[in-house]
Amino acid sequence: MIKMVDANDQQAVRNLDNIVQLHEVMINQRKPAEAVEKFLDPGYIQHDPLLSTGSAGLSGFFDKLLKDRPHARWVGHRAIAVNDYVWIHSNFLNLFNDDPDDTGIAGADIFKMDAEGRAIEHWEVLQVVGTPENSAPWFAPDLPAANTNGLF
Repeated sequence: MIKMVDANDQQAVRNLDNIVQLHEVMINQRKPAEAVEKFLDPGYIQHDPLLSTGSAGLSGFFDKLLKDRPHARWVGHRAIAVNDYVWIHSNFLNLFNDDPDDTGIAGADIFKMDAEGRAIEHWEVLQVVGTPENSAPWFAPDLPAANTNGLF
């Protein structure tokens, strides 16, 4: 993973590490309640309309999802931290299917952090990761990619 952070800004370094660990523990280690308790403020504000606001909303969503998706995993690609904000570019694999060839869902997440290094607010943009032959499988099936750059 590429991490961009001023090494002299210990708060930003801690915030970036906490958001990476949030994803690692919540999804890859399959411990959403533990991750949320450690890395989110209980009053966490969620802007994703699929999830309830509050830390319990995120924990409950992933707890339920991971029970049905044994192959679900998270791969972080890029993370940037500045002051109270962390941006992370990730691939979420097998969240909504068990296909061994799943290309995943690319996420660009923004977290606002508190003084203790816990997330207090979250925004995201998600995009299905297609293939060269089927670049947008959910909303424009069989549309070939216009370039070979990929999402990551």
